[in-house]
Amino acid sequence: MLTLSSTERRSLRARAHSLHPVVAISDKGLSESVVREINASLISHELIKVRVHNADRQVREAFLNMLCERLQAAPVQHIGKLLVLWRPQPAEQVRTVRRHAARAAPRLSKRSFQGSVER
Repeated sequence: MLTLSSTERRSLRARAHSLHPVVAISDKGLSESVVREINASLISHELIKVRVHNADRQVREAFLNMLCERLQAAPVQHIGKLLVLWRPQPAEQVRTVRRHAARAAPRLSKRSFQGSVER
């Protein structure tokens, strides 16, 4: 399980404020498919909210601890029925995302740029 300083946790809570839950854990509990879905969401988003449909606070706290242990994530917040988890993306994935973002940017040739200025 990753640990966060209070400053890091505060910053992540602020970032998570506007997020919507991407995964829900039903009353039946934590299944393997739900864990896989949470892992996939952490890979693509880094910071996620999970909604737990269980009225018992201790059960929700146990889910948070279990998920953080299994997925090597950090618990950010447990407020009501929402759990907030964070796991940094691997360095090679960050480089790949940046490379694809650079390719997606429109490229202007010198001609098209000069033509727009002369008009």
